Amino acid sequence: MTHAATHPATAAPGARLKKIVRRKDDRNGSPRLSPLWTFVTWLATLAFFAPVAWMVLTSFHQEADAATNPPTPFAPVTFDQYKLLFSRDVTPFLLNSAMASIISTLLVLALAVPAAYALSIKPVKKWTDVMFFFLSTKFLPAIAALLPIYLIVKDAGMLDNVWTLVILYTAMNLPIAVWMMRSFLAEVPKEILEAAEVDGARLLTVLWRIVAPVAMPGLAATSLICFIFSWNEFMFAVNLTATNASTAPVFLVGFITSEGLFLARLCAAATLVSLPVLIAGFAAQDKLVRGLSLGAVK
Repeated sequence: MTHAATHPATAAPGARLKKIVRRKDDRNGSPRLSPLWTFVTWLATLAFFAPVAWMVLTSFHQEADAATNPPTPFAPVTFDQYKLLFSRDVTPFLLNSAMASIISTLLVLALAVPAAYALSIKPVKKWTDVMFFFLSTKFLPAIAALLPIYLIVKDAGMLDNVWTLVILYTAMNLPIAVWMMRSFLAEVPKEILEAAEVDGARLLTVLWRIVAPVAMPGLAATSLICFIFSWNEFMFAVNLTATNASTAPVFLVGFITSEGLFLARLCAAATLVSLPVLIAGFAAQDKLVRGLSLGAVK
């Protein structure tokens, strides 16, 4: 019984490949650049977070301390600004924003998922033209459409109505949602859908039981972005509402008066208005990261 001799040059091709890659990385200097890029990333993060931290800190100061120049970050901490906010009854503004944002986001998902399904998994003819049409609806600045929208809403008797904002926010976010959901649904394995069709599953069953669980990170990312856009929208809210349907961004403008800018109170209101978005983003953080990166690497 003979044993075949193994040549040293062909003994471990994987090990030689690892050595070549390691030498190439050493020549490029990537291990030495990694701490530098980490430091730069932290600097950029702190630069973006600094205004938010300053806003939160200012909200716990008195107006006199917030208006000093240079500012005094170590001024006494107080909750007076938040007490004044709730004394002005901020709750209806937050409820109007929540109602308009949540309902419009649900409507956007209900319309965008079937449309994205038809454009990705079951592509229609000239689907690229359809996608361009959706994108073209965002070419016109919103301010250019304000006057005709105002006249239509006025003739319909829908001024100062939260359902007007629901309809507008749905139309505003639908093109973005279709574009995002199409890229997410394109990653759904076709074999699963074909197996469901063979088993006789209907379209609604496929969307609810197969597509939705697989594309849940994409759904979370799309819904969160639509919610943020709706929650922060100001132009339509300030021009089409008065007292009954005013939203949280309109409430913030009330602190800019002829008497001056109430900086500490404005920072407290902005902090309070930002909390729902921050809580929603933190709760869906893992799905948001997976959803935004879905389809980025083929």
